[in-house]
Amino acid sequence: VQLVESGGGLVQPGGSLRLSCAASGFTFTFSNYPMTWYRQAPGKERELVAAIRSAGGSTNYADSVKGRFTISRDNAKNTVYLQMNALKPEDTAVYYCTVPVLGRRYWGQGTQVTVSS
Repeated sequence: VQLVESGGGLVQPGGSLRLSCAASGFTFTFSNYPMTWYRQAPGKERELVAAIRSAGGSTNYADSVKGRFTISRDNAKNTVYLQMNALKPEDTAVYYCTVPVLGRRYWGQGTQVTVSS
């Protein structure tokens, strides 16, 4: 399983970014797997940002991003997205997507998001 994140960058406070995570190497149907975004800021532990279930598509978010971030998935493209609006400097971090497959958790390489004026 390979996960490749993209879409990070430098943005001013209040701006928006859309992250993508493209998955490949699935033996089974991508839509059967829950997908999660985490982030890790310098000197801090990795934290869950948002998660989306498999076919049902139910979602959950960290309190710090509720109302600003939206996770979604396109099962036809094996891709999960994270739309980030009203970004704050404290959202600065490396963002990772992850998926559990057959008892093992796979991670992408991460994409850097920097929110600064």
